[in-house]
Amino acid sequence: MTQEEQIVDCENRLLEAIKIGDIKVLDELLHDSIIFNIPTGQTITKAMDIENYRSGIMTIYDISTTDRTISTIEDISAVAVTVNLKAKYDGQIIDGKFKYLRVWKLFNNSWK
Repeated sequence: MTQEEQIVDCENRLLEAIKIGDIKVLDELLHDSIIFNIPTGQTITKAMDIENYRSGIMTIYDISTTDRTISTIEDISAVAVTVNLKAKYDGQIIDGKFKYLRVWKLFNNSWK
């Protein structure tokens, strides 16, 4: 597989893991030092994200992506993507289109 194909595969695996709350795959794909913004605007860590799924604070009803653009420099790929999301986070309904920028880096033959 080309690097771009590998990144697309990681993106698809990440989306499916988010959709079904697969903690094992999320743990595998997310780097331990990751921080990111969720649709409520809160910045969270990997541990917080996994706990949100484990505890049921985050419930995904529907998620899909469009407009994915990938830019690669050596062993780093940046992905700009639009996410259509229907979910509930800590009792708050989330229903909208959100833009995300993800950065993937190769660590010991594994994209994170």
